[in-house]
Amino acid sequence: MRPLTDTETKTLFEKLANYTGSSLKTLLTATTPSSAHPSAPPDTFTFVIQKDRVYYVRTALANLATSIARDSLLSLGTCLGKFTKTGKFRLHITALDILAPHARYKVWVKANGEMPFLYGGHVVKAHVGRWSEDCPEHQGVVVLSMGDTPLGFGVTARSAGEARRVEPTGVVVFRQADCGEFLREEESLFVG
Repeated sequence: MRPLTDTETKTLFEKLANYTGSSLKTLLTATTPSSAHPSAPPDTFTFVIQKDRVYYVRTALANLATSIARDSLLSLGTCLGKFTKTGKFRLHITALDILAPHARYKVWVKANGEMPFLYGGHVVKAHVGRWSEDCPEHQGVVVLSMGDTPLGFGVTARSAGEARRVEPTGVVVFRQADCGEFLREEESLFVG
């Protein structure tokens, strides 16, 4: 486990900013009250890398984990994704809990569109219940059920204005990850 390099940090922040926009600052400065003692200073969070996977973890826990050998440490904190061999960053579905509260743009799907999305399909216009206002094309969005439950995330195929004019079977959001991946790709999400 080690801190991210400047290049890795830039790549990670560019990817996260595509989904969070200016809310990325909130994610970077997130603090929680310390569970050890109510009057103790709040815990801060940091990004660390272990075997090409990036984790969002409490700073105090990351400092403690430095005493564990790298090959013995499997996971730490919340896995956001991994760096590919070409240096690009790919978000995993495990990042959904971090992205959803900070997402700038959101798409809510109707009940009849939840299962097709959770089985790995893209979001079509007929399944969209509502959009965030002024959502541009090729923008990262969090996909939610009509009950505000995060289901996954993707990238818009069209802007919100263009999507209103497309036929009902037209794709409006390309799926990047969905909660169904926990079952479909269980063995590759956490180890390897």
